Amino acid sequence: MEKGARFSAFSHSSFTRYFLARFISSCAIQILATVVAFEIWDITNSAALLGAIGLVQFLPALLLVMITGLTADKIGRRFVMGAAIIMEMLCALAILALAVTGNFRAVPVLLILTLFGIARAFYTPASASLVVNLVPQKDFANAVGWVTLTWQLASVLGPAIGGVLHLYSAKLAFGMSGAMLGASALLVFSIPKPAQAYESKATSWTTLTEGFRYIWNTKIVLGAILLDLFAVLLGGAVALMPIYADQVLDIGKLGNGLLRAAPGVGAVAMIGLLLIFPIKDHAGKILFVTVALFGLATAIFGISSLPALSIAALICVGAFDMISVYIREILLQLWTPDHVRGRVNAVNSIFLGASNELGEARAGFMAAKLGAILTVAGGGIAAVGVAGVWAYLFPDLRKARKLERED
Repeated sequence: MEKGARFSAFSHSSFTRYFLARFISSCAIQILATVVAFEIWDITNSAALLGAIGLVQFLPALLLVMITGLTADKIGRRFVMGAAIIMEMLCALAILALAVTGNFRAVPVLLILTLFGIARAFYTPASASLVVNLVPQKDFANAVGWVTLTWQLASVLGPAIGGVLHLYSAKLAFGMSGAMLGASALLVFSIPKPAQAYESKATSWTTLTEGFRYIWNTKIVLGAILLDLFAVLLGGAVALMPIYADQVLDIGKLGNGLLRAAPGVGAVAMIGLLLIFPIKDHAGKILFVTVALFGLATAIFGISSLPALSIAALICVGAFDMISVYIREILLQLWTPDHVRGRVNAVNSIFLGASNELGEARAGFMAAKLGAILTVAGGGIAAVGVAGVWAYLFPDLRKARKLERED
């Protein structure tokens, strides 16, 4: 690939602002998540409460799925994205206020994180749908690679920054998160209003459920989403990082940040390769193999008691997961009509939330009963099994060669 083609999405100024906004907000969220989780663990020593952090952020997306995507399709994706970031900023500042006043406790923090989850429920479909309105289709795969990179870079820098700030003060970390979210919102609203195919039909059960019906009827997209859902739901270990840092590996607050950052290191390296060498053939087979390797790397992390091996395994987890994310996102956006894209992405956000936040809840609740090591290692092995079962259940996805839809 020519050098210019690797950066083709950035020839569009609106995309550049969007990219920076997502990167800054993603860093802020990672800082907040890293420090809040360790603080909750530090004052409660409860794996179940670590799981609750994920649960309260997932439930709003599930309960509001009928309206979040439709809101983006009817009102405008840029506005909804920016408004959601402002609400996230207010939540970060509320947590800062609790810390400053000495009232940082599990219950009020979880209540604020519930509001944060509501904001994320609107942010996710709006932001995912907006990118396709900012670049022409010929640059879309490149844009997806760079957008995915924003989250993964943030997954490296955010926890690392959070870990360093946490050494000085949790309050400093919470304040930094709020300030960065404010800057991100300003960038979003600086984007000129993009062209968008708005949903013009009156709101009805049919318009509310169109996202579900589209995914159900498009089996390759359904298979890719469900594969990621069950693999990460079973193999996710992020919620248990404070336990590994504190008890299994004995590497403390800074180590907690390093563990949270490690998957992002692998993901950044992988997306860099994908931007240079995009997947052009055998996409389905590559997807299933990398999901199985994701599960294997998770299992290795689960049983490791050596910090270096644990970090290396997490780097591999991030690298293999990145390939799955890259393939799924391109399939989802390029195969979906624009007028329904917000609703389809709202449904996708439920699957993402189930795999991430609900996966964190599963890990926390299971670890409270079975212990962290058995929970993580067993989940990784289960993810390998999911890859094998899905390869059988979705033969069209397994045989898929190109990411673009061939009508």
